[in-house]
Amino acid sequence: MFNNEDHTKQEMTSEASFPAPKSCDTFVALPPATSNGAVIFGKNSDRPMTEVQEVVYVPSKDHADDEKLECTYISIDQVKHTNAVILSKPSWLWGAEMGSNEHGVCIGNEAVWTKPQSDSDLDERLLGMDLVRLGLERGATAKEALDVITGLLAKYGQGGPCAEGDQWSYHNSFLISDKSVAWVLETAGEHWAAEKITSGVRNISNELSIRTKIDAMSDGLKEHAKSNGYWDGEGEFDFANVYSSGGVSDLPSGRYGAGKALLEKLSKGGEFGTIDMFKILRDEESGICMTGAFLSTGSQVSVVPGPDSNSPSCHWFTATPNPQQSIFKPFVFCEGSSIGENTTSPSYGAEDPVKIKPRFAKTVDRKHPLYKLQKQMRSLLDRGDEKAVEMLKNMLEMETHCVADTEEVLRNFDASNTQKNNHYIKECSGNAPL
Repeated sequence: MFNNEDHTKQEMTSEASFPAPKSCDTFVALPPATSNGAVIFGKNSDRPMTEVQEVVYVPSKDHADDEKLECTYISIDQVKHTNAVILSKPSWLWGAEMGSNEHGVCIGNEAVWTKPQSDSDLDERLLGMDLVRLGLERGATAKEALDVITGLLAKYGQGGPCAEGDQWSYHNSFLISDKSVAWVLETAGEHWAAEKITSGVRNISNELSIRTKIDAMSDGLKEHAKSNGYWDGEGEFDFANVYSSGGVSDLPSGRYGAGKALLEKLSKGGEFGTIDMFKILRDEESGICMTGAFLSTGSQVSVVPGPDSNSPSCHWFTATPNPQQSIFKPFVFCEGSSIGENTTSPSYGAEDPVKIKPRFAKTVDRKHPLYKLQKQMRSLLDRGDEKAVEMLKNMLEMETHCVADTEEVLRNFDASNTQKNNHYIKECSGNAPL
């Protein structure tokens, strides 16, 4: 996770030397920018091209008072109840790159590079991706999820290798949304700042973006900045300028700037919709759709109706790499929700290389059924196979019709539609090679 060639590489100020992984991009559009008053969330997960990303559904559950939860590297205290969630996640770890819960909360995270980074960030703590999942499982609103993440950050810290078998780590930023608001949360070690968004559009990439509009912050944030020489205590406190390892620009540049421009262009007129978010995630010219050694390994778009609507949220996932060569498949939380097994990677249990120390001493095959099918299709598309190109064209047309059909179903949603919605993503995943 980091940025493309047109973004200046940020230098670390600590003694640690970190490689520069490619980035993801996360977006949100709120009324009045959106059609029908919905909140629309979108994210590309850009990861090493060999990594498999799976989509899994986890139902809500009650837990014992003394129960422990095993995250990717460490165990933490469990809570009494966890929400139902749907997650798009690197298949080797517990957490998630992005996802949504039954209450309409959506979260995505990004790598950011900050002055407090050091070799100790490789110490095993909670990954930023663990914090994404924990926020979704424990928060019924965006603010609750924000409080969950910051509370766990203070208690357990963030750290550990962020890719299977690779020794690199990063700090994290998050975009958290619900039915009516969004929060941007940006961290620097255990310290953080948050900005509340109540209207319009907002995006994050792999750079700190919170400037002087800070609606919440960690205890002692300014004192920490002063004591470490990051800030002289004069003038208005600019979080990104104070904590960014490579400085910031007053003009958004690189992928962050490109994403901001695309959001503003497509939301002009107040009719931003599902297909518009698909277009942004498929934009290769900006680098948002990544196709190199770091690849957009999974994509999500969620449409969350406003608090006065009776329609359920709809969450669209590719579950396969490169959204230009994949189709989005819908999921709706309802009684008996299920997505089948086509987007779930094999489980190796206690024998998984991530569970055995030293970790990642061997590799295993994590490809799920849909990934295998789509990999064959990608190979044909990359060679310019005419039949594959035509098939992709037809599938994308089907996707557009599916969006329209799904929106119509959800506008008139009632109990009789439950089974139909339960099978949408399962049927799309099972019948389509993309």
